[in-house]
Amino acid sequence: MESAEFDPSVAIPIPDTICLPTEEKPDHIPNTMQPSTAEQFKAPLPPGEVCAEKKNKDKTISPGYHLKLTLLGHGMGVTAVKFSSDGYWLASASADKYIKVWDTSSGRLEKSLSGHNLGINDVTWSPDAKYMVSCSDDRTLKLWDRVSGHCFQTLMGHSSYVFSCRFNPQANLIASTSFDETVRLWDLRTGKTLKTIWAHSDPITAVDFNRDGSLFVTSSYDGLLRIWNTSSGNCLKTLIEYENMPVGSVKFSPNGQYILASYMNNTLKLWNFQKAKCLRNYQGHKNEQYCISSSFSVTAGMWIVSGSEDNTICIWSLQTKQLVQKIEAHDDVVMCTDCHPTENLIASGAKEKDHTIKIWQSSEV
Repeated sequence: MESAEFDPSVAIPIPDTICLPTEEKPDHIPNTMQPSTAEQFKAPLPPGEVCAEKKNKDKTISPGYHLKLTLLGHGMGVTAVKFSSDGYWLASASADKYIKVWDTSSGRLEKSLSGHNLGINDVTWSPDAKYMVSCSDDRTLKLWDRVSGHCFQTLMGHSSYVFSCRFNPQANLIASTSFDETVRLWDLRTGKTLKTIWAHSDPITAVDFNRDGSLFVTSSYDGLLRIWNTSSGNCLKTLIEYENMPVGSVKFSPNGQYILASYMNNTLKLWNFQKAKCLRNYQGHKNEQYCISSSFSVTAGMWIVSGSEDNTICIWSLQTKQLVQKIEAHDDVVMCTDCHPTENLIASGAKEKDHTIKIWQSSEV
């Protein structure tokens, strides 16, 4: 199904709270989804012109991203870059065991945070941009206060490298994934594990919540994407790509109706997860060895953005799948990218030979 247009940024309501059960290991993981009324989403592809994709392909133009700032400070490869929800700050994580907080407008280094004993794999912001959580090869997660730079809580429980972490939209819960093949849901009030889910048969590379926090998605080296109910911890759906290639990252669209997954066979896939149907394939980058992040850009045009193992940033039209811009960005593999929430900016970070962060600005208005 690749004919009609859709908007991944259309919002849906967010509930105030999510109730969670006690920790348990599931007996089995089903491959079917029977959502309740509250979990239903709008029709994934609204009515439109059947020839919309063909028309759009003819008029697709480059967003014209160019270098705005180069940020120097990390001593090893950059593993994650994340804009805060208000867009004022950029957090970066590195194999050098540091988290750095930068002023997005000026590129000024505001804070340099240390506390992990081994390299850091991910960092993410709380929805109010007051706090950050990081995860590391030292098997821990750490919570940080942005203003003071103080680590006020360390979460311990994983038995191997912790690879990905996310706050839920209500900011009362953190999800983390690990090479120990589990997802842990943490209560921020107590710092305790609420639930441990044995989610995959190989290391779990990424986790992300949908817009209202009722669902989260995981990706793994086992080639599977799995959708989970946050409250129950039950697996609602398993998405299987026919070649069963490892999946390096996964992300919900801004409206929570689609999933973008980075496969380690040089392909990004956009899924309608309710129908277990792949809607779009994006190709033109190189990704066979590393877990490279990808994301949606919806501040002007609608783009898909990813790093690449050929040291570039690749940008596709979300609708037409056309590779509209390929930026010679770094001197090593571009491991991570993130898109600003309100401005036409992309941040990128690269591996050891480069270890810089760069901010790119679009000519779009």
